Amino acid sequence: MTTEASTGTRPAHPTPVQVHGTVAPGFEGVRSAFTRNFTERGEHGAALVVHRDGHPVVDLWAGARDLDAPDGAPWQQDTAQIVRSVTKGVAAAALLLLHQRGELDLDAPVADHWPQYKAEGKDATLVRHVLGHRAGVPALDRPLTPAEAADPELTAAALAAQRPFWTPGTDHGYHAHTYGWLAAELVRRVTGTPFGQWVDTHLARPLGLDLWVGLPAEQAHRVGRVGSSRAPAGPAAGPVLRPRRNVTAAYQDPDSLTRRTFGAITPSPDENAPAYRAAVLPASNGIMTARALSRFYAALIGPVSGVPALFTPGTLAAARAEESAGPDRVLVVNTRFGAGYMLHGPASPLLGPGSFGHPGRGGPLGFADPESGIAFGYLTNGLRTSVTSDPRAQALVRAVREAVAA
Repeated sequence: MTTEASTGTRPAHPTPVQVHGTVAPGFEGVRSAFTRNFTERGEHGAALVVHRDGHPVVDLWAGARDLDAPDGAPWQQDTAQIVRSVTKGVAAAALLLLHQRGELDLDAPVADHWPQYKAEGKDATLVRHVLGHRAGVPALDRPLTPAEAADPELTAAALAAQRPFWTPGTDHGYHAHTYGWLAAELVRRVTGTPFGQWVDTHLARPLGLDLWVGLPAEQAHRVGRVGSSRAPAGPAAGPVLRPRRNVTAAYQDPDSLTRRTFGAITPSPDENAPAYRAAVLPASNGIMTARALSRFYAALIGPVSGVPALFTPGTLAAARAEESAGPDRVLVVNTRFGAGYMLHGPASPLLGPGSFGHPGRGGPLGFADPESGIAFGYLTNGLRTSVTSDPRAQALVRAVREAVAA
């Protein structure tokens, strides 16, 4: 779903840009699309990496590292950015890998590992329901402050005490913030290890990824500043999809489940603040490079640099098996979810029917397409109002699709 606002902290405009990096033969059209994002679609700083069969075939970056300092430090190959809900793909991998190792049964009740969670009629909530956004707790009766949201004991207690908004397992709605707290507590209960540490030990270090959920202070100098930007007007920017009336109403009504879900952390945190970046929020504040994002998805579906694929065929099938489809109680459009991943569809177009991944609100996108061997990682510092389908990311996806089909 894409919506574009007419306001933002930095207006978009055609900008001459020097694009750095390389593309493999046959992917020249991807470089052209990446360049047009700057000259036609108001991009300010971005990076794109695409792997095919475990090898990088696109590695591009351009523009300013910080949205609020366009004449300051340039984006570098190793620049990292916050990726918002792209982080949910990492959280999904953690739960699926624990399942693959026999430590977590997707069809077991959450309360088997977390007894306090059975309160308020949640005793039949399955781990599978958490992954498929069917747990019924997308919002909290009392929103948490940014400081409270960073406290794993407090978030776990809040979720355990929360009455579900629908009977778990009977419907689906996007758990924008609570998904991460649910996943983090399951990882901690099953392994005894905090989520950020588990990701570092079992994903980031073995794969050589510049990827953190809970940014170490010594890496802060590499992270660019994000902010709101608005799309350019006029035909050069391409079509802008306007939301249906019911979608607009859901986002404007402070009492709607949509607003309450996205407002589970109130007030909205400063995403550039050191305290927010250092927090462990597996639904929303992962920080990584584009190369790390693409390599992460490449590693899920095949070997990378001698490291075997992380997912077995059975786990890969589970990740892509449709858990939820149809009207989403929170996003108010039709969505499709596998086990923790968004699946290809009109609300979130990926490369093809077998693709799975996750967008970040406002632009970032990561996914894999096992049939073509493609893994895709796109970062931007100009975050917009798109929720699941940003025009800049979609232009790049189309270019990759054309290159694969050629």
